[in-house]
Amino acid sequence: MKKSILLLIISVLSLPAVADEGMWILPLLKQQKFADMQALGLKLQDYDIYNPDSSSLKDAVVIFGGGCTGEVVSPDGLMLTNHHCGYSQIQQHSSLEHDYLTDGFWAMSRNEELPNPGLKVTFIDKIEDVTDYVKAALEKDDDPDSMNFLSPRYLDNLAKEKAGESFLLNNPGTEVEIRAFYGGNQYYMFTKKIYSDVRLVGAPPSSIGKFGADTDNWMWPRHTGDFSVFRIYADANGNPADYSETNVPLRPKQWFKISLKGIQEDDFAMMIGFPGRTNKYYTSWEVAERRDIDNAVRINIRNLRQEVMLEEMLKDPAVRIQYASKYAGSTNAYKNAIGTNWAINKRNFEQVKKAEQDKLLDWASKNGKLEDYKEALLMLERIVADRKDLRFRNWMLDEALARGIEFSRVPTNVDSVIAALSGKNKSEQQKQIRLLELAYHRFANKDYAPEVDKKIAKVMLKEYRRLIPAKSQPGYFAAIDKKFEGDVNRFVDYLFDKSIFGSDNNFNKFIHHPSVKALKEDPMILFAVSIQDEKKKLTEALTEFDADCALAHRDYVKGLLEMYGDKANFPDANSSLRLTYGQVKGYNPRDAVFYECQTTLDGVIEKEDPDNWEFVVPAKLKELYAANDFGRYKMPNGKMPVAFAANTHSTGGNSGSPVLNNYGELIGINFDRNWEGVGGDIQYLPDYQRSIIVDIRYVLFTIDKYAGADYLLDEIELVE
Repeated sequence: MKKSILLLIISVLSLPAVADEGMWILPLLKQQKFADMQALGLKLQDYDIYNPDSSSLKDAVVIFGGGCTGEVVSPDGLMLTNHHCGYSQIQQHSSLEHDYLTDGFWAMSRNEELPNPGLKVTFIDKIEDVTDYVKAALEKDDDPDSMNFLSPRYLDNLAKEKAGESFLLNNPGTEVEIRAFYGGNQYYMFTKKIYSDVRLVGAPPSSIGKFGADTDNWMWPRHTGDFSVFRIYADANGNPADYSETNVPLRPKQWFKISLKGIQEDDFAMMIGFPGRTNKYYTSWEVAERRDIDNAVRINIRNLRQEVMLEEMLKDPAVRIQYASKYAGSTNAYKNAIGTNWAINKRNFEQVKKAEQDKLLDWASKNGKLEDYKEALLMLERIVADRKDLRFRNWMLDEALARGIEFSRVPTNVDSVIAALSGKNKSEQQKQIRLLELAYHRFANKDYAPEVDKKIAKVMLKEYRRLIPAKSQPGYFAAIDKKFEGDVNRFVDYLFDKSIFGSDNNFNKFIHHPSVKALKEDPMILFAVSIQDEKKKLTEALTEFDADCALAHRDYVKGLLEMYGDKANFPDANSSLRLTYGQVKGYNPRDAVFYECQTTLDGVIEKEDPDNWEFVVPAKLKELYAANDFGRYKMPNGKMPVAFAANTHSTGGNSGSPVLNNYGELIGINFDRNWEGVGGDIQYLPDYQRSIIVDIRYVLFTIDKYAGADYLLDEIELVE
């Protein structure tokens, strides 16, 4: 192995390595972590997991859509992923007549499987180290300070050049891409085969697939059957092809056997998938920035907005329906920010990273390289300090105004309407008015309540103006002081009273008497444009820091790599194929509290609340529970398993990832993390971090006993 590669197989943690930490690159698995995996209980050989010359377990793992993972479980292209990953497809097929979200869907023959235009499934055929190739190309770059070393467009063009035009033409559905690792110190090329005929086979009702919904999101214990079933189709030669009735189920290179043996505390578990993004190489200053700006703003602003939403939702059932999804989307990132800050403070991540930096400087001083890495760290410290005000203003603008206030997103591109109204072409005027009407109704849709938005806006604007000096606010906000003497309530009432978008009545009046003056002077349009202008200005100012920050980070990580030599290391997640491993484990979240590793159907019944859509239990599921009709899927104690937790190192993108036992057999499907573990995106938390996994026995039980689609089990290889 070349010296440059050896230097990249290291550990940057100042603490001793933990066997279950990391998101590992498969080509380096043998020399990095395989011995540790075997010591923890793995019974396979490294080539069973990843074999560049033959099929292996990695060939049964796919990218599902644009951001999830899936796994092939039969020789006929049957595939599992999460219910929430397949949610949009289930929704697209749903109607009042066939409400598959509420009732579930099960194709009882292959002819009933539903096509999904636009949905793609991606296999990784080949992974190549192309570090030398990329660095040789970068050396020819006219601008040594350019961002090409991280540019997806630049790197993908290099990938196409390396693969060759004839290769891509002669292999339908094949694409190549190069991704940067370790901040641009190493590069891998991925050859991908992409299938576009992917059909929905089955999905449980949301009362199983989303049980607990937003209340239980980021929480353990969990009782959700978060899975859906699809099938991949190909042409007669097994090649990717658009949907056609003549396509046939894909004959994959590999598929997973499914274990009915179940799990126990401390059992070996590993997960293969496509984790999205982590920040393992944060400096101490970036940790503080994340805690004190990014997360602090999000927690503060979303809490205020959610309080208003919840109050209005509790007062009016119609508003509860309108804002349920908005409230859930808000709380999702809100909980993540709380969990991350909890971890940062609990384990003093700022000091951990500071100790790492000091260790590097000490090593560099002893090895004659102090100036190289001292300058990188000084640059990063200076950048974080210099962008502090801009970053805070940007986060406040996003959270309080652009995201927090819905009318900040009213249609603002009205130039063509003004031009038409200024002319004499009646047909063009009618056309532009009609387009504006469509744009208005996309904004003021069935899920929009003006009175709720008005109340939220008053709270958001007051908090924004309290924390952001007047000179740094969007230009139009000067009117609040000049015209309304600083009275935010009067200002917001004025916007709704005078804007054509303030109500249906206002808009209808405009439609009947369209006016150029009304559009040019519309206060909501001026408000929204002012926010857009401020956002553009802040983005441009912050972008000025990007190149220096990326270059300094590359140098900093390079120093860590050199300092730690040949110790095993994993790069930050970047949506590339990774393996993580650990054990099935419960955890102790706080004093005198312990969560077990396994949940059961008992917990579903205990949580039932027929008046709360998040915790409705289907009648048939209750019947099966009452009859103890669990078939061969029950645990030795007679209970029906639902989910389990493991200390595998996962993040966003791992949704739908296969979780395997020590023989490489499928035991579950990953679908979430606990909120105490989200700080693991910065620093792994072995005592707290848990992946939340639907037990494969609950998946099979639902398919067999609940749905009656047991014919699907005939093509699956079950191991008892």
